[in-house]
This record gives sequence, C-alpha cells and structure tokens, in this order.
Amino acid sequence: MPVAALAVTAALLLTACGSGDDKSSDNDKTAGAGQAVESPKESAEQSGTPAGNKPDGVDLSLPKDMNLVFNWDKPKDKNEAAAMDDAASYLRAIYRGVDKRTTKDAAVTTYATGDGLRYANTQIDAWIDGGWTATGTLRHYDATTRSTTNGKSVEVAFCTDSGKFYGKEIKTKKVSSRPSPA
Repeated sequence: MPVAALAVTAALLLTACGSGDDKSSDNDKTAGAGQAVESPKESAEQSGTPAGNKPDGVDLSLPKDMNLVFNWDKPKDKNEAAAMDDAASYLRAIYRGVDKRTTKDAAVTTYATGDGLRYANTQIDAWIDGGWTATGTLRHYDATTRSTTNGKSVEVAFCTDSGKFYGKEIKTKKVSSRPSPA
C-alpha cells in the first residue's frame, strides 16, 4: 500500500503574512510566519482524497475543540493540489500527536519523514513536555505552490493565524489567555 510522506524544510519562508489579510476577521490579529512543506510528486499523486478519508486508513481526526482550517484555493495542477492536501494532512498529524500525547501516532509516522519527522516530533514533544494540549481554531491561508527545479517535489508555502488558538493545561484543563504561537 503506498504511503504519502512529507519533508518539511527547516527554514521558514519569509512571506507577506500579516493581520491585514482580507480573509481574516477583525478579531484575527495574530498571524504566524510562513511555513514551507515539500511533498514528493509520487506521493502527492496518490493523496488527492479529502483528509479523514484517506485510502491508507490513517486517522487524522482531532478533538472537537481543536479546529484546523485551511482557507486556500487549490491549484489546477494535480501534483500541486495533492501537495496542498498532504501539507494539510501533515499539520493535522502533528496536532493529532499533540492531542494523543505521542510522536508515535500512525498519522505522524505516515505524513512525515526525515527533517519533517524531526520537526513534527520536536513540536509534539514541546507541547507534551510543557503539559499542554491545544484548543481553538488555527487558520492557514494564502497558500502558494511551486514545483521544485528538480521536478521531484512541490513546495507549499502558507500563512498561519493562531489568534484563536490556545494552549490548554492537561492537568487543570485551564485555557491560556494568550493565543498559542502554534
């Protein structure tokens, strides 16, 4: 059974992510830095189905109080569109790991390899070590795609708005009053 895998670049892209995004609401004041995700074309072609309905049977579900929103238009190129789907699945996998309190969740190991897996593990471990999980809405927008010069992968860059996304203490269930940096 083919498995989609992503590799996340270590560097953040400098993008025009700001609270002035016309798609954000007046209350969305915090916008994160752009992030780059690369998806191999071979995997991207096989992963065009909606998240949560993957043919590989990997569970990407999140708790009801954790909402990841992807406000982006998919490109017409099928490899680039599939890479965007994989980027969304990769992010869902990270937050599923945060919720399940493990880096060993099948979603994480399915959607991440190499540097992408190290990044996912670092993010999940930071939430676990701090005694936190996440709650609220993490919005991703203004996504762009670009096929790499070697023709073997697609780069996906996007903005993140964490203005309505908060840390929640595991022991007390107390929600932070400040948005999470995601």
